Amino acid sequence: MKEILNTQRLILREINLDDAPFIFELLNSKGWLEFIGDRGVNSIEDAKNYITNHYLKSYKEHGYGSYLLKRKSDGAILGMSGLFNRPQLEDIDIGFALLPEHSGKGYAFEAASAILDYAIEVLEIERVTAITTFENKNSQKLLEKIGLHFEKPILFNTEELMLYSN
Repeated sequence: MKEILNTQRLILREINLDDAPFIFELLNSKGWLEFIGDRGVNSIEDAKNYITNHYLKSYKEHGYGSYLLKRKSDGAILGMSGLFNRPQLEDIDIGFALLPEHSGKGYAFEAASAILDYAIEVLEIERVTAITTFENKNSQKLLEKIGLHFEKPILFNTEELMLYSN
């Protein structure tokens, strides 16, 4: 398990196949389904396939991806945050998601801030973007708090989303 970042309260590490039960839980949580969308992960086996085809593939092809958020104090897995190279977007974008019971405690801010710094300072990515729905006010606030600014509405697949950038 490759550790990528270490913050005050969190360890951010690469996701691996052993994380399938957590990925299954996160991708089927209320917030994920409401604001990100159903990814068709209906079993642990689906979660393993999702990890292989998305996270492991991204690490191999791009050298970055989505990272698991592990709380230092007790080892609890809280969520994920990372960088995505989506074919529908011109730039690399940042994303984050937490299990509902860990939301509102500053973990997403702590992780996303570290990821943004990592993107700019270590990976030397000049322009980092983020997308969110118009309804996801918490995500919008967090993006602004880490220093991104609303740029314009965009059509992403068939959905109109808000594009933020640094």
